[in-house]
Amino acid sequence: MAAAEPVAVCPPLSLYIHVPWCVRKCPYCDFNSHAIRGDIPEQAYLNALLEDFDQDLHLVRERPIETVFIGGGTPSLMSGDFYRQLFTRLRERVNFSPGAEITLEANPGTVEAGRFDSFRQAGINRLSIGVQSFNPDHLKTLGRIHDSQAAHDAITAARNAGFENFNIDLMHGLPGQTPEQALSDLRAALEHGPSHLSWYQLTIEPNTEFFSRPPALPDDDRLWEIYQRGGQFLRAEGFEDYEVSAWSRPDAQSRHNLNYWTFGDYLAMGAGAHGKVSLADSRILRYWKTRQPEAFLRRIGSRTAGSEAIEAEDRGLEFMMNALRLKTGTSENLYSERTGLPLSSIAVKLESLRAQNLMSPTRLQATEQGQRYLNNLLEQFL
Repeated sequence: MAAAEPVAVCPPLSLYIHVPWCVRKCPYCDFNSHAIRGDIPEQAYLNALLEDFDQDLHLVRERPIETVFIGGGTPSLMSGDFYRQLFTRLRERVNFSPGAEITLEANPGTVEAGRFDSFRQAGINRLSIGVQSFNPDHLKTLGRIHDSQAAHDAITAARNAGFENFNIDLMHGLPGQTPEQALSDLRAALEHGPSHLSWYQLTIEPNTEFFSRPPALPDDDRLWEIYQRGGQFLRAEGFEDYEVSAWSRPDAQSRHNLNYWTFGDYLAMGAGAHGKVSLADSRILRYWKTRQPEAFLRRIGSRTAGSEAIEAEDRGLEFMMNALRLKTGTSENLYSERTGLPLSSIAVKLESLRAQNLMSPTRLQATEQGQRYLNNLLEQFL
């Protein structure tokens, strides 16, 4: 493997902020989320976030923040004033690019109309609304705290507050779900005119309630029918699947996720958050924050729990695992810019995959056949 060369172009910089609390842990969720016990310590968490961020300012390297994603947990449990204070203090420390995309995850059942107004006033300009399903039985199975009407009401309230750029999260392949029920969820979502849909298949993950007591999921034939019919419907409605489970209207892709998938940099902020940054000495570092909320609050100074370098021999796989999720892939030039490695380091593998019609001859992009065998394709870069 060729030695890493200096990264010629500094990657764009995003910021991920994690809010770890939720009302109730969903049985399928393997994220760092913790059910609320008492009141959320908003001011203490704000102070801890900023104190920790100050320890990471050297990682910014004078770059502006291009995108922010606030995930959880349930970030919409926090008040608008919390986010107003947070972004006021962040802007005192770093620059934000004009038109920076700032996304907040919001769950129906945790917000009222006035709170959406306060989120907008705090500078949040995009929402990701975690509906998962509009079907009452499926919502109950998934352990969601909202019903179908609450989901519709939350989306309507968000639109009335001025949010035109918003994503709706939906799951498919749910226990007992039929293709028609999956299509019904999609139709209900599109009634609200979203710019983006995250439509992803339910998977059973370790350390979840579903892993301990797995529900009966649709078989492969039904999953394929759901995916095919749902995809046909969304394309007919003007949506494009620009990534494995992400659908958007033209020019409404998630800029934050695009930065992940093109091996950009992102700072980590909050309990259990993960970051990835390119350093001035050409190293690429992955790091993560203290996971437990109580421990995060108690720490003084840096809350970084660990870090590891992404070595030169691993960067090709890391880059391709992300880039090949995108339907259009990336340009060949981006490989060197983001990994610090010459394209020649993967030239032999590329030639072989292109000869098998698994990758495009001119881009780092999986062909239609390559998308079908994506896992096997990626194994070639190990």
